[in-house]
Amino acid sequence: MGNSQIVAALEELADLLELLGENAFRVRAYRNAARTIESLSDDVTTLLADSPTSLTSLDGIGKDLAEKITSLARTGTLKQLDDVRAQVPAGVVQMLKIPGLGPKKVATLWKELQVHTLEDLQAAATAGRVASIKGFGKKTEQSILDGISLAQEAGRRVLISVARNAAGQIAESLRQVPGVERVEIAGSARRWKETCGDLDILAISADSSAAMDTLARHPLVEQVLARGETKQQVRLVGGLDLDLRVVPPESFGAAWQYFTGSKEHNVVLRRLSQERGLKLNEYGLFRGEEAVAGRDEAGIYAALDLPWIPPELRENRGEFERLAPIELVERQDLRGDLHMHTTATDGAATIEEMIEAAKDFGLQYIAITDHSKRVAMANGLDSTRLREHWRRIEAIRKQAHGIEVLCGIECDILEDATLDLPDEVLAEADWVIAVLHYGLRQPAELIEQRLLSAIRNPHVDCIGHPSGRLIGSRAPAEINYTTFLKAASDHGVMLEINANPARLDLNDIQAARAKDLGIPIVINSDSHHTQGFSVLEYGIHQARRAGLAPADVANTRSFGDFRKMIRRNR
Repeated sequence: MGNSQIVAALEELADLLELLGENAFRVRAYRNAARTIESLSDDVTTLLADSPTSLTSLDGIGKDLAEKITSLARTGTLKQLDDVRAQVPAGVVQMLKIPGLGPKKVATLWKELQVHTLEDLQAAATAGRVASIKGFGKKTEQSILDGISLAQEAGRRVLISVARNAAGQIAESLRQVPGVERVEIAGSARRWKETCGDLDILAISADSSAAMDTLARHPLVEQVLARGETKQQVRLVGGLDLDLRVVPPESFGAAWQYFTGSKEHNVVLRRLSQERGLKLNEYGLFRGEEAVAGRDEAGIYAALDLPWIPPELRENRGEFERLAPIELVERQDLRGDLHMHTTATDGAATIEEMIEAAKDFGLQYIAITDHSKRVAMANGLDSTRLREHWRRIEAIRKQAHGIEVLCGIECDILEDATLDLPDEVLAEADWVIAVLHYGLRQPAELIEQRLLSAIRNPHVDCIGHPSGRLIGSRAPAEINYTTFLKAASDHGVMLEINANPARLDLNDIQAARAKDLGIPIVINSDSHHTQGFSVLEYGIHQARRAGLAPADVANTRSFGDFRKMIRRNR
């Protein structure tokens, strides 16, 4: 198992133990261990190879936990987790995906109402039985009913980060098999959709059996569901299905295009083929029995008088109307990151450590944007502490070489439409991101009032993660995007694509609308530790799905040019 799978397993174990009423200190130990593993710069397997006892030197990990993490890393299994899974119905675990329901409340519902599935819970809530439980009430009951659809969706799909990680590990293992010439990821994971319901991998191999045997033995594979001569379907640990297809070289491009999708994109391609007297399928593009193209994707598109279309755009959302090659933003275009946290609030690294990590990642400039005071659980900063924090940043940045550092703040937009800090304090900042963290379930008109109030404030430079959503676990605020985007355009306020794969906010649809209005987009990591800059990859691909070119992304510019774009500097 890689680090992300180990983290997921530890968090799952903590949730299950809490559902079973296990000792709170023990539950917390697993959660703390998960956070420790998540922040590691090296893979656990690498640490274990260097020293079998290296895990016990990590904060909060003793001998017992180290043994369990070692088992997960080396075998992909943990007997304790398997035993606990057997004690909790899968439907009860799925209830944890309902926004606002933690393990304690789910345990109460499970034990007092004897509900074992989301369907059981929906029936109980519809009948008014949830409201009768102490500590719940009618408002909570309605919230549960509203959130069940989110939980059902979450049970079927995984975040793009989880999907890409799993597909990447499996693809890399298949590339090591003798006789395998090429392996590529296809499907929605290749299109970098926010969530994936299954995975597709294509391979060229002289020996399909060897590739399939390797896949069947992979630590991430829980069960082989089907196997033929050229196709194998497996179920991964966690429930995601993966299809492996072994195709001949002359058909690889056609198969890769076909299985990348989307269905809507492929329907148009088939129609364009038919209009030219051609037939397109996963084996190639044919005129009668003659193969016109199929070895590579570019040949398929060229034969249909189209430029090659990047996978992220294959959603039938206007990509066929662009007759010239499409220029999209790439990772190497990004020069700055304008949203991150330090130990001043809820970050895990100091100012100096974040600056050095940003330099190592290749960034030329950053803004340090710790939380304002409303986020009390993150030790948010009031005016006095914020000014002290900025003074520290100013002193440190004078000593920093090869990177520019801005004094910023992630300032909450409060429920009454005011900002969390006074204007005279915000005026002293180099960079202000205004965000919604609380009151996301307010009516649309109140959400609009809050966002417009922030946009009109002359000290706000950017609106961060505008909808406040957490994909699959927290629904977005109800936003009138027509009004919101027009206001941002009118007042020259930038908008963020938050690259955290659980956020990806703005989404691709709204980011495309922002581009059309000429609103500068910033792609930010929202990093809370030194390894957090790696998520910028997900933000880049979200921007590509929106059709953003480098010129549409403000932090692709040099530091001097970016500073001129900041509202307060214009």
